[in-house]
Amino acid sequence: MGKQGGPEVFQITGARTGLTDDVRGRQRRYIVSMSIRTVSVVLTVVLWNVERPLAWATLVVGLLLPYVAVVFANGGRENAPNLPSTSYVPPLARPALEPSRVEAAAERPPAAAGEAPGEHADAG
Repeated sequence: MGKQGGPEVFQITGARTGLTDDVRGRQRRYIVSMSIRTVSVVLTVVLWNVERPLAWATLVVGLLLPYVAVVFANGGRENAPNLPSTSYVPPLARPALEPSRVEAAAERPPAAAGEAPGEHADAG
């Protein structure tokens, strides 16, 4: 929920939240889960002689919730949203070949005396 009428703010990075914030969030989820478990176990004791089926249900919740809480707490960090893939390799820049040039007879250097056309004096 942003301010009404304020300038729109764009997220310019896909960086994850800090490690401290991540650990704090996982601890908070674990504490909430264990609080629910504690209430469930207390309700099991209170309801045992009053409403036995409901007591069984709260007992099951109290037994299963620690496993679920630990799995969520140890689930690790969240995925970083919208980060570019690190496996992208840009294509290699291929240099273009220069077009071949056909020499006209007028552009050829003059042949030295006693030399056949197409032979150079230093080839030899």
